[in-house]
Amino acid sequence: MPQRALIVIDVQNDYFADGKFPLWNTEAVLANTEAAIAKARENNIPIIFVQHIADASKGIAPFFNSGTTGVDIHPRILKAAPDAIIITKSFADSFHQTVLEQTLHQSGAEELLICGMMTQNCVTHTAISKSAEKYSVKILADCCTSINQMIHLIALNAVSTRIALVNYSELI
Repeated sequence: MPQRALIVIDVQNDYFADGKFPLWNTEAVLANTEAAIAKARENNIPIIFVQHIADASKGIAPFFNSGTTGVDIHPRILKAAPDAIIITKSFADSFHQTVLEQTLHQSGAEELLICGMMTQNCVTHTAISKSAEKYSVKILADCCTSINQMIHLIALNAVSTRIALVNYSELI
């Protein structure tokens, strides 16, 4: 079996009920992501959290501003994997201008299990990144969410021609 890595993208406070940009179905996705992290830990799969921080040089952003509680990774996710590597980014593609590729290389990863928030943006952009092409990539569809169910499903359908879609329980 190829060495896997679980990449959890942007599960941050601003996307939840009290945040600046609450998304659809966050509680179910949070619970599923916690379960996926637990399975990854049981199977010694490296876990990487990706945290989006707005680029301060562009001025105040609508959300994910440095120094706010909204930019923080959700506490339940941090508790699920307190030893996870955290990589920060300021673009939708988690590989762009980050150390993600070097981190994956060091872990020996050959297969990426990607999940997180904003299915149509950061999740899909990372999954189809030019830098991801050397890996077998799967999106954990039940561990992702977006603005609403329709946008989430449209994004998954669009990326399904290039990336395998699975539920966490099927894979890890």
